[in-house]
Amino acid sequence: MSQRSVEQVIGRLATDEDFRRRFEAEREAVLQELIASGLPLTPVETRAILDLDFTACRRFARCIDARLQKISLRKFIQRRNDK
Repeated sequence: MSQRSVEQVIGRLATDEDFRRRFEAEREAVLQELIASGLPLTPVETRAILDLDFTACRRFARCIDARLQKISLRKFIQRRNDK
């Protein structure tokens, strides 16, 4: 069991806006990249993470204090480029 790895993935989903956005768009690819980079996840853990209720993930992320969040600068860069 790789509980620490599961906690890392869930932690990133809760605190990293870009990771959360990418995970929502392409869950399997993101998890396979993490596994390929050395993050140990069992097939059962991988399936459980893929089956997460993403609405609950977003809701939980909104409850995390902003000082603990890794915000995305994508919105700010887009606004600047739109001007």
